[in-house]
Amino acid sequence: MSSPNTVDPSPPTPAHSLAAESYIGVSSSPVSNGWQGRNVPEPMIFRNKHSPFSDLQMSAPQIATPVMSVPQVSPVNAHSRGPMVPQRRYRPHTSSDRRRYVEEVKLEDSIIFMTKYEQGISMQDAMHNRFANLLGRDDLMFKERGPSISVRINWPGYAPWSRQIPTRDFRNPPGPITRAKLAKNVAKSVKRFIEEHQHRPMEEDGDPMWRVGHSNIDLFDLVLVQLDHVSRGSWQAQLQLAHPRHMH
Repeated sequence: MSSPNTVDPSPPTPAHSLAAESYIGVSSSPVSNGWQGRNVPEPMIFRNKHSPFSDLQMSAPQIATPVMSVPQVSPVNAHSRGPMVPQRRYRPHTSSDRRRYVEEVKLEDSIIFMTKYEQGISMQDAMHNRFANLLGRDDLMFKERGPSISVRINWPGYAPWSRQIPTRDFRNPPGPITRAKLAKNVAKSVKRFIEEHQHRPMEEDGDPMWRVGHSNIDLFDLVLVQLDHVSRGSWQAQLQLAHPRHMH
Protein backbone atom coordinates (compact mmCIF):
# COMPACT_ATOMS: atom_id res chain seq x y z
CA MET A 1 0.00 0.00 0.00
CA SER A 2 1.34 3.43 -0.91
CA SER A 3 2.02 5.94 1.85
CA PRO A 4 -0.11 9.13 1.86
CA ASN A 5 2.81 11.26 0.70
CA THR A 6 3.86 9.09 -2.24
CA VAL A 7 5.00 11.36 -5.04
CA ASP A 8 3.51 10.63 -8.44
CA PRO A 9 6.22 9.15 -10.68
CA SER A 10 5.02 10.58 -13.97
CA PRO A 11 5.44 14.19 -15.12
CA PRO A 12 2.28 16.31 -15.30
CA THR A 13 0.13 16.32 -18.41
CA PRO A 14 -2.38 19.08 -19.25
CA ALA A 15 -5.92 17.81 -18.92
CA HIS A 16 -8.60 20.46 -19.07
CA SER A 17 -9.16 24.14 -18.46
CA LEU A 18 -9.74 25.38 -14.95
CA ALA A 19 -12.84 27.05 -16.30
CA ALA A 20 -14.48 23.66 -15.89
CA GLU A 21 -13.20 23.20 -12.34
CA SER A 22 -15.29 23.59 -9.21
CA TYR A 23 -13.85 26.73 -7.70
CA ILE A 24 -14.49 28.58 -4.46
CA GLY A 25 -14.28 32.30 -5.10
CA VAL A 26 -15.00 35.59 -3.43
CA SER A 27 -16.79 38.35 -5.24
CA SER A 28 -15.81 41.86 -4.23
CA SER A 29 -17.49 45.20 -4.53
CA PRO A 30 -16.09 48.64 -3.77
CA VAL A 31 -17.57 50.53 -0.83
CA SER A 32 -16.99 54.05 0.40
CA ASN A 33 -16.80 55.63 3.86
CA GLY A 34 -13.16 55.07 4.64
CA TRP A 35 -12.79 51.98 2.44
CA GLN A 36 -12.30 53.88 -0.80
CA GLY A 37 -9.62 52.28 -2.92
CA ARG A 38 -10.28 48.86 -1.38
CA ASN A 39 -12.64 46.06 -2.28
CA VAL A 40 -14.40 44.38 0.61
CA PRO A 41 -15.58 40.78 0.23
CA GLU A 42 -19.33 40.40 -0.04
CA PRO A 43 -21.11 37.81 2.15
CA MET A 44 -19.81 34.32 1.39
CA ILE A 45 -20.04 30.80 2.72
CA PHE A 46 -17.08 28.40 2.91
CA ARG A 47 -17.62 24.70 3.47
CA ASN A 48 -14.06 23.53 3.45
CA LYS A 49 -12.08 22.04 6.32
CA HIS A 50 -8.94 23.83 5.11
CA SER A 51 -10.70 27.21 5.07
CA PRO A 52 -10.39 29.56 8.05
CA PHE A 53 -14.18 30.03 7.74
CA SER A 54 -15.38 26.41 7.71
CA ASP A 55 -19.22 26.40 7.60
CA LEU A 56 -19.23 30.06 8.57
CA GLN A 57 -20.98 32.89 6.79
CA MET A 58 -18.94 36.07 6.61
CA SER A 59 -20.34 39.53 5.94
CA ALA A 60 -18.69 42.73 4.82
CA PRO A 61 -17.50 44.91 7.72
CA GLN A 62 -20.02 47.35 9.16
CA ILE A 63 -18.69 50.86 8.59
CA ALA A 64 -19.81 53.47 11.08
CA THR A 65 -17.88 56.62 10.17
CA PRO A 66 -16.57 58.23 6.97
CA VAL A 67 -13.00 58.07 8.28
CA MET A 68 -11.72 54.68 9.34
CA SER A 69 -8.28 53.49 10.32
CA VAL A 70 -7.37 50.40 8.28
CA PRO A 71 -4.29 48.24 8.95
CA GLN A 72 -1.62 48.55 6.26
CA VAL A 73 -1.79 45.73 3.71
CA SER A 74 -0.38 45.29 0.23
CA PRO A 75 -2.71 47.04 -2.25
CA VAL A 76 -3.28 43.92 -4.35
CA ASN A 77 -6.95 44.74 -4.73
CA ALA A 78 -6.85 48.54 -4.61
CA HIS A 79 -8.92 48.85 -7.78
CA SER A 80 -9.30 45.45 -9.39
CA ARG A 81 -7.13 42.42 -9.91
CA GLY A 82 -6.07 40.85 -13.13
CA PRO A 83 -7.20 37.40 -14.28
CA MET A 84 -6.43 34.06 -12.74
CA VAL A 85 -3.42 32.37 -14.33
CA PRO A 86 -5.16 29.92 -16.75
CA GLN A 87 -3.59 26.60 -15.84
CA ARG A 88 -4.58 23.13 -16.96
CA ARG A 89 -5.28 20.78 -14.09
CA TYR A 90 -2.49 18.31 -13.40
CA ARG A 91 -3.09 14.64 -14.14
CA PRO A 92 -0.57 11.78 -14.27
CA HIS A 93 0.40 10.55 -17.74
CA THR A 94 -0.78 6.95 -17.79
CA SER A 95 -4.21 5.53 -17.07
CA SER A 96 -2.75 3.24 -14.40
CA ASP A 97 -1.14 6.19 -12.61
CA ARG A 98 -4.33 8.23 -12.91
CA ARG A 99 -6.25 5.37 -11.34
CA ARG A 100 -3.66 4.85 -8.58
CA TYR A 101 -2.93 8.48 -7.70
CA VAL A 102 -6.20 10.25 -8.52
CA GLU A 103 -9.24 8.02 -9.02
CA GLU A 104 -8.55 5.69 -6.09
CA VAL A 105 -7.56 8.54 -3.77
CA LYS A 106 -9.91 10.68 -1.72
CA LEU A 107 -8.69 14.14 -2.68
CA GLU A 108 -8.85 16.74 0.06
CA ASP A 109 -10.51 20.15 0.01
CA SER A 110 -8.59 23.06 -1.45
CA ILE A 111 -6.49 25.08 1.00
CA ILE A 112 -7.78 28.64 1.00
CA PHE A 113 -5.68 31.75 1.65
CA MET A 114 -7.75 34.68 2.86
CA THR A 115 -6.86 37.99 4.48
CA LYS A 116 -9.12 40.27 6.48
CA TYR A 117 -9.92 42.17 3.30
CA GLU A 118 -9.85 39.80 0.34
CA GLN A 119 -9.24 36.30 -0.92
CA GLY A 120 -5.62 35.46 -1.59
CA ILE A 121 -2.30 36.63 -0.16
CA SER A 122 0.24 38.56 -2.21
CA MET A 123 3.53 36.81 -2.90
CA GLN A 124 5.26 39.97 -1.67
CA ASP A 125 3.63 39.66 1.76
CA ALA A 126 4.34 35.92 1.91
CA MET A 127 8.03 36.32 1.05
CA HIS A 128 8.46 39.04 3.68
CA ASN A 129 6.56 37.20 6.45
CA ARG A 130 3.74 39.76 6.55
CA PHE A 131 1.01 37.49 7.87
CA ALA A 132 -0.76 39.71 10.41
CA ASN A 133 -3.87 39.89 8.19
CA LEU A 134 -3.84 36.25 7.02
CA LEU A 135 -6.83 34.51 8.55
CA GLY A 136 -6.06 31.17 10.16
CA ARG A 137 -2.33 31.85 9.80
CA ASP A 138 -1.47 29.51 12.70
CA ASP A 139 -3.71 26.65 11.52
CA LEU A 140 -1.74 23.42 11.14
CA MET A 141 -1.61 21.99 7.61
CA PHE A 142 -1.05 18.40 6.41
CA LYS A 143 -1.34 16.90 9.89
CA GLU A 144 -2.03 13.43 8.46
CA ARG A 145 0.53 13.50 5.64
CA GLY A 146 4.19 12.64 5.19
CA PRO A 147 7.22 14.95 5.26
CA SER A 148 6.71 16.61 1.85
CA ILE A 149 4.33 17.36 -1.01
CA SER A 150 4.78 18.38 -4.64
CA VAL A 151 3.70 21.90 -5.59
CA ARG A 152 2.68 21.91 -9.25
CA ILE A 153 2.41 24.81 -11.68
CA ASN A 154 1.09 24.41 -15.23
CA TRP A 155 1.86 27.95 -16.36
CA PRO A 156 0.54 28.77 -19.86
CA GLY A 157 3.24 28.73 -22.52
CA TYR A 158 5.73 26.70 -20.46
CA ALA A 159 6.28 23.03 -19.69
CA PRO A 160 4.56 21.68 -16.55
CA TRP A 161 6.69 22.17 -13.45
CA SER A 162 6.82 20.86 -9.88
CA ARG A 163 8.88 21.24 -6.72
CA GLN A 164 8.97 19.40 -3.41
CA ILE A 165 8.30 21.42 -0.26
CA PRO A 166 8.37 20.21 3.36
CA THR A 167 5.19 19.75 5.35
CA ARG A 168 7.02 19.72 8.70
CA ASP A 169 8.76 22.51 10.58
CA PHE A 170 12.13 22.32 12.29
CA ARG A 171 10.94 22.08 15.87
CA ASN A 172 11.97 19.17 18.08
CA PRO A 173 10.01 17.03 17.60
CA PRO A 174 8.95 18.22 14.12
CA GLY A 175 5.31 19.24 13.72
CA PRO A 176 3.01 20.25 10.85
CA ILE A 177 3.67 23.60 9.21
CA THR A 178 1.21 26.45 9.60
CA ARG A 179 -0.89 28.08 6.88
CA ALA A 180 1.51 31.06 6.99
CA LYS A 181 4.60 28.86 6.55
CA LEU A 182 2.88 27.00 3.72
CA ALA A 183 2.19 30.31 1.95
CA LYS A 184 5.87 31.24 2.21
CA ASN A 185 7.00 27.82 0.93
CA VAL A 186 4.68 28.17 -2.06
CA ALA A 187 5.96 31.70 -2.70
CA LYS A 188 9.53 30.35 -2.73
CA SER A 189 8.43 27.71 -5.24
CA VAL A 190 6.81 30.30 -7.53
CA LYS A 191 9.98 32.40 -7.28
CA ARG A 192 12.07 29.37 -8.31
CA PHE A 193 9.73 28.66 -11.24
CA ILE A 194 10.07 32.22 -12.54
CA GLU A 195 13.86 32.22 -12.11
CA GLU A 196 14.18 28.95 -14.04
CA HIS A 197 11.93 30.08 -16.91
CA GLN A 198 12.57 33.81 -17.35
CA HIS A 199 15.27 33.25 -20.00
CA ARG A 200 13.62 30.27 -21.69
CA PRO A 201 11.56 30.72 -24.85
CA MET A 202 7.85 30.10 -24.57
CA GLU A 203 6.18 27.28 -26.46
CA GLU A 204 5.21 28.09 -30.05
CA ASP A 205 1.57 28.68 -29.20
CA GLY A 206 2.35 30.52 -25.94
CA ASP A 207 0.66 33.88 -25.36
CA PRO A 208 3.31 36.58 -24.73
CA MET A 209 0.97 38.09 -22.13
CA TRP A 210 1.96 35.25 -19.81
CA ARG A 211 5.73 35.52 -20.24
CA VAL A 212 7.48 35.42 -16.85
CA GLY A 213 10.56 37.24 -15.64
CA HIS A 214 11.90 40.76 -15.29
CA SER A 215 9.74 43.35 -17.14
CA ASN A 216 7.07 40.67 -17.58
CA ILE A 217 5.23 38.76 -14.85
CA ASP A 218 7.40 38.59 -11.75
CA LEU A 219 6.84 37.12 -8.31
CA PHE A 220 5.44 40.29 -6.78
CA ASP A 221 2.86 40.59 -9.57
CA LEU A 222 1.11 37.51 -8.19
CA VAL A 223 -1.39 36.54 -5.51
CA LEU A 224 -1.75 33.02 -4.10
CA VAL A 225 -5.47 32.23 -3.98
CA GLN A 226 -5.52 28.55 -3.03
CA LEU A 227 -3.87 25.16 -3.34
CA ASP A 228 -5.85 22.39 -5.06
CA HIS A 229 -5.25 18.74 -4.19
CA VAL A 230 -4.84 17.22 -7.66
CA SER A 231 -3.31 13.81 -6.91
CA ARG A 232 -2.09 11.75 -3.96
CA GLY A 233 1.07 13.77 -3.28
CA SER A 234 0.49 16.85 -5.44
CA TRP A 235 -1.10 20.25 -4.83
CA GLN A 236 -1.52 22.79 -7.63
CA ALA A 237 -1.01 26.47 -6.83
CA GLN A 238 -3.82 28.69 -8.11
CA LEU A 239 -2.43 32.15 -8.80
CA GLN A 240 -3.92 35.47 -9.84
CA LEU A 241 -2.40 38.63 -11.27
CA ALA A 242 -2.39 41.35 -8.62
CA HIS A 243 -3.22 44.03 -11.19
CA PRO A 244 -4.86 44.10 -14.63
CA ARG A 245 -2.54 43.75 -17.63
CA HIS A 246 -3.01 44.64 -21.27
CA MET A 247 -4.73 41.74 -23.02
CA HIS A 248 -3.14 40.91 -26.38
